[in-house]
Amino acid sequence: MDLKTFIKEKRKLANLTQPEIAEKAGVGLRFIREMEQGKVTLRMDKVNQVLKLFGFELGPVEMRREEFTMNNKQ
Repeated sequence: MDLKTFIKEKRKLANLTQPEIAEKAGVGLRFIREMEQGKVTLRMDKVNQVLKLFGFELGPVEMRREEFTMNNKQ
């Protein structure tokens, strides 16, 4: 599951609006919107502020072999 889907699902399960989650996490509403829209460049510290609300944090995830091979071709 990607980050945008994860955040959106967790927020909806917690019955929170985007402004509510932004306030609780201490980030801007624009940041929440960008996360849920799948922006590829986000500040990790802010992502962790949001994830912390749900008991999670960022960490390394092993890439599937196909993704790794495709990303490392020159």
